[in-house]
This record gives sequence, C-alpha cells and structure tokens, in this order.
Amino acid sequence: NVTAVLEFRLLGFSSNPRCQILLFTLFLVIYILTILGNMIIISVVTLEPRLHSPMYKFLKNLSFLEVCYTTTIVPKMLANLLAERKTITFSGCMAQLYYFISLGATECYLLSVMAYDRFLAVCEPLHYGVAMTAESYTCLAVGSWVTGVFTGFLPCLMVSRLHFCSYNLIDHFFCDISPLLKLSCSDTTVTEAVIFILSLLVLSSCFLLTLFSYLLIALNILKTPSASAKRVTFATCSSHLMVVTIYYGTMISMYVRPTYNLSSELNKAVSVLYTVVTPLLNPVIYSLRNKAFKKALGKVVVRH
Repeated sequence: NVTAVLEFRLLGFSSNPRCQILLFTLFLVIYILTILGNMIIISVVTLEPRLHSPMYKFLKNLSFLEVCYTTTIVPKMLANLLAERKTITFSGCMAQLYYFISLGATECYLLSVMAYDRFLAVCEPLHYGVAMTAESYTCLAVGSWVTGVFTGFLPCLMVSRLHFCSYNLIDHFFCDISPLLKLSCSDTTVTEAVIFILSLLVLSSCFLLTLFSYLLIALNILKTPSASAKRVTFATCSSHLMVVTIYYGTMISMYVRPTYNLSSELNKAVSVLYTVVTPLLNPVIYSLRNKAFKKALGKVVVRH
C-alpha cells in the first residue's frame, strides 16, 4: 500500500461555498494590509537617513521576513479557497514546509536580536554605540538569516523521506508538520522526537532570551525618576512583548510537544494566528505606533 505520492489535497477550512468566499475576502484583506504595512516600513527606513540606526535596520529585516513568511502560506491558501481541487504537488508541499520552518526560525532569532538591541539601548546607553556597531549589526542580522536557513533543512529532509500511502488528504490549509506526520504510514517516532527537540531548543531558548531582555528593561525603567519616560518606555516594551507572546505562545503550543495530537480544527485556528495575524500586527506594533517612525513617514510622503 506504499505508493509514491505525487500530490496532496489540502482540505483547508469549511466546504461551505459562502463560508469560503467570506474567508477568502477576510484573508485577502489581511494579506494586502500585511504586504502594504511591511513594504511601507522597508521603504521609509531605506529612504529616511535618520532611521539608519540598528533598531530600524533590524525592523526592516523583520518586515522583509514577514512579507516572505506570509507569502509562503497565504497566496496558496487563497487560491485553494476558490478552487474545486485544492491540490499541491509533493515537491511544492516540501518546499512550502521548508520555507515555513526556515522563515519561522529566522523570525525567532530576529526577535531575540531586536530584544537584545533594545536592552543595550535602554540599560547600557553609554556603551550602546560601542556594542552595537555596523559590524555587530551585520553579524547579528546575517547570523539570524543563515541560522534560520539551516534550521529548516533537517525537519524537511526527515519529513520528505517518510512514506505516504494512497490516502493523500491533508487536513490543513498548508503543508504543516503535524498533519503530514499523521498522514504518513511510516514509523514517525524518530522524526517526531527530532522535531520536538529542535523546536524546544529554538523556540524556548529564543523566547527565554527575549523575555529576559525585556525583564531587564522593565527593571531598569522602574529606576527612572521620570513618570512620563516610564509610561512611554513601558508602552513600547509592552506592545513589543504582546506580539512576541502571541507568536511564541502559539508556536510553542504547536511544536514543543512530544506528540502532535491537537484536533485539526484547533490546529488550523492556532496556525492562522502565527501565519496570518502576527505578520499584520508586527508593522502596527513595532513602527506605526512609533513617533520617530511616523515623523519620518510624514517627511517621506511630503518629499515624494
């Protein structure tokens, strides 16, 4: 019964045509807003010399990453919402899985680096210029991307080597690890264990590093005598932490588990948060609420 599966069928969301059109419209609007929001950030940071600091360069990296990350999932999902046969080739499925894991891991590394950058700026302002030089920024940014690229290789390789029987229905809206493991007729024990350990190392270490950085920032802010300065910094850090918590919370709940036994509907609902919602929240939280960025945006609009 083991056959070479050439394509998978993605069940996606509801089979109700009206519901599918409603979901298509909703996700299309979110996708367009996500692309526009992140492209605005990339353009403004590139065009405005005052935003050429490491903080905004990291933000430009994150925005470019979000465009790539959401584009890996959403266009195919939108096409399948309107298609009768919701199919994806085996090679396309593995490619989607690889980019999803690699870009997701890169986002974890970038969020940790950005938290470290804010820690230096708030807690070590006198040494910030020395610690966060152009060379340091380049090493941290390139290191995040390169490490993310390599992180995706092993899980994708192990999943691609599994046997899939004639039943090729994936109960999801994209090629995720959990439904693929459920679909395989191979023994997935080793694959699950390796992915669990890798997820634990990447997600937990990055989340703890990010959380620790913001904790040190919060403790430093409490020592500040100015009440207005406390409010501004706390508002900024709390909004950043909110996005980080949503992203890491959903990812950890999905992948840092020894077994993949969530119901398919809950799996899809949680997946929507980190594949569709978080990429939209990042530009709003990290920049559109930032006074310096909004001022720079106004200057760029006036000039052009």
